[in-house]
Amino acid sequence: MSRIPNPLRNPPSNPEIHSFFNSCKTLIHLKQLHAQIITHHNSPFQISALASLSALSSIPAFLVYAKTIFHHLSSPPPSLYNSLIRALCSGNTPFEALPLFHTMLQRGPKPDHMTYPFVVKACNESSMIGFGISVHTHVVKSGFECDSYVVSSLIRLYANGKDLGAAKQLFDVCSERDVASWNAMIDGYVKRGEMGNARMVFDKMLCRDVISWNTMINGYAIVGRIEESKKLFDEIPDRSQVSWNSMLAGFVKCGNVEDAFGMFSEMPCRDVWSWNSMLACYVQCGKPNEALALFDQMQAAGVKPTEATFVSLLSGCAHLGALDKGLYLHTYINDNKIEVNSIVRTALVDMYVKCGNISLATQVFSAMKWKDVLAWNTMIAGMAMHGHVKEAQQLFEEMKEAGVRPNDITFVAMLSACSHAGMVDEGRKLLDSMSSSYGIEPKVEHYGCVIDLLARAGLLEEAVELIERMPMEPNPNALGALLGGCRIHGNFELGEMVGKRLINLQPCHSGRYILLSNIYAAAKKWDDARKVRNLMKVNGISKVPGVSAIELKGMLHQFVSGDRSHPESNKIYERLNEIYTRLKSLTGYSADTGHVIVDVEEEDKEHALAVHSEKLAIAYGLLHLDPKEAIRIVKNLRVCRDCHHVTKLISKVYGREIIVRDRNRFHHFKDGECSCLDFW
Repeated sequence: MSRIPNPLRNPPSNPEIHSFFNSCKTLIHLKQLHAQIITHHNSPFQISALASLSALSSIPAFLVYAKTIFHHLSSPPPSLYNSLIRALCSGNTPFEALPLFHTMLQRGPKPDHMTYPFVVKACNESSMIGFGISVHTHVVKSGFECDSYVVSSLIRLYANGKDLGAAKQLFDVCSERDVASWNAMIDGYVKRGEMGNARMVFDKMLCRDVISWNTMINGYAIVGRIEESKKLFDEIPDRSQVSWNSMLAGFVKCGNVEDAFGMFSEMPCRDVWSWNSMLACYVQCGKPNEALALFDQMQAAGVKPTEATFVSLLSGCAHLGALDKGLYLHTYINDNKIEVNSIVRTALVDMYVKCGNISLATQVFSAMKWKDVLAWNTMIAGMAMHGHVKEAQQLFEEMKEAGVRPNDITFVAMLSACSHAGMVDEGRKLLDSMSSSYGIEPKVEHYGCVIDLLARAGLLEEAVELIERMPMEPNPNALGALLGGCRIHGNFELGEMVGKRLINLQPCHSGRYILLSNIYAAAKKWDDARKVRNLMKVNGISKVPGVSAIELKGMLHQFVSGDRSHPESNKIYERLNEIYTRLKSLTGYSADTGHVIVDVEEEDKEHALAVHSEKLAIAYGLLHLDPKEAIRIVKNLRVCRDCHHVTKLISKVYGREIIVRDRNRFHHFKDGECSCLDFW
C-alpha cells in the first residue's frame, strides 16, 4: 500500500498543505496526511485548511471526511463553513447546506460575502424560496445588500420563485451592477418566457460575456424562435462549447433533425452533452436506428456515456422492439459499472416491456430500491399491454401500500388494462372512483379508455351515452374507439355517422378513411367504400403501409405487404408457401376475407392476405431462429383478423412461441392460443 511522504517537520503554511493535499489520491492518503498534521502540530488552523480542501475535492469520500472533521472542531472558522456550504450546494444534496448555515448563525462565526451567494444558491437548488427570503433578511442586516455577487444570487432566487417584480427591484437599486447581475436578470426573464424583456436587458448591457449570449440563444430556442436564436449564434464574438450546445438544443427542441445534425457535424468539439442531444433528437423524431448508429460513433470517439445517453438509447430500443440491442445496453451498463438513477432503471423496464420480455421487466422493477410514480406507472402499463390485468391490479394495490399516490397516468394504465381484458364492470368502477376516492378528475383520455372498453364489448349505446355526458368534447381518439367498436360488431349506421364526423375532424388522418371504408366493405357497400377511397386521393392522403420488423442477431429486418426487396425473398416466399400448405392440410385453414376492402375475386383476396407483412416476418423467423427461440415481431398497425388466426395456427403446428406487438398491445401466441383471448 502506497503512503504519502512525511515532510511535516515544521509547521506547514497554507500553500504547503495545498501541495501535500494534491498528492492525496485516496481516502487512505487523506487520513495519513490528517494523522501527520495531528501528530506533529495538531493545529486547528491547519486541520481546518485540510478540511476546506477536502470539501471542495471532486472525490465524494473527501467531502464526507471533511464533514467528519468539521463536527470534531470546537470552533470551525468561517472559511470551513463556506467551503462545506459551497460543496453541498453544488452537489446532489443542496438542502444539507441550509442547516449548516443555521448552525453558523447560532455558533457565532459571522457569514461573509463568500457565504451568502452559495446559501442562496442552495435555496434555489432545493426549491426552498421561503428560506431564501429569510436569508435575504440576514444579507441586509450584515450589510451585503450591495455586493454584486450576493445581489445576483438573490435576483436568481426571486426569478426562480416567479417573483420577477422583486428581482427587477433588486436589479434596479443595485448601484454596482456586474455582468453576473445582468445575466441573472436575463435568466429570470428567459425562464418565464418573457423574451421581449430579456432582450431589452441584453441590449442595454455594455459588457456581455459568453453566458449573456448563451442565455439568450437558449431562451429563443425554448420558445421556438429558432431563427432569432441562430442570428444571435452567428453574431456571438467568442463561441463556447455551451454556445454550440445551446444552438444544437434549439434545433432538437424544434424537431429539426437535418439542422440539428448539421450543427452537430460543424461543432469544432463535441462533449457528452452534444452527443446526448443528438441522440435524443433522433429518438424523439422517430429515428431510433440512427440513434443506435450514432452511439457506435460515440464509443469510437472515446466519449464516456452518461445516464442521459442510456435513457435515449433504451427509448430507441423500446420503439423498435430491438431486444438484442437493449440487452447489449443493459450488459454495457453493468460491465462498466455505470451508476444509474431511477430514470434509467425505469427506461430499462420500459424497454423490456416494449420488446416483449415482461419477465425481465419485472426483474428490473423488483430490484429497484426506490420506485417513484413513473416507475410504478411504467410497470402497470406494461402489464396492461401484455394483457396481464390481474398483475396490473396487484401492482396498483402494492403502489398504494408503498405510499406512492396514483396520478392520472396511473388510471390511464389501469383503464387500458381493463379494456384489453374486456373487464367492463371493473372499468366502470375505476372511472367512478377517480374523483370520489382519489380526488382526480377524469380527463378525456380516461373517458376514451372506457369508451374503448364499452365499444369492444359491444355496448355501443352505453359508449354513446358516456360520450354525451362527458364534461368535455370527445377527442378523435375517443371517437376512434367508438368507430372501432362499430367495425367489430357490424353496426353500420352508427359507424357511418361516427366515421364521417372523424374525417371532418381529422381530414389528414389516413386511418379514419380506412376504418370507414372497412365498415362499408363489411356491409357490401362497395360504392360507398370506393367513394371514401377516392376522397382520400382527392385530399392527397396516403395509407400508412403496414410494416413488420423482426430482430435477428442485433439486426432489424423490416417487411411490408407483398415485399420482395429482402435479399432472401425467394427463400421467405418458399417457406410461406410451405406454411400455408401445411396449415391447410393439418388444420383445414381457409383465409378470412371478410374484411378485405375491395370488391374482387375471392382468390385475389386470399393472395392479398397471404403476403401481409407479419406473415413474411414470421416466415423469415422460422428460417433462421432456433426452434427454442421466441419469434418476436413488431408491427406499426393493428393485426388483422386473418393474420391473428394464422399466427395462432403456426404456433400450434410448428410448436413455436410467437410474440407480436401491434399498435395497441402485445399478443403472446403459444400452443394455438393467444394471450388476448381473441379480444383486441
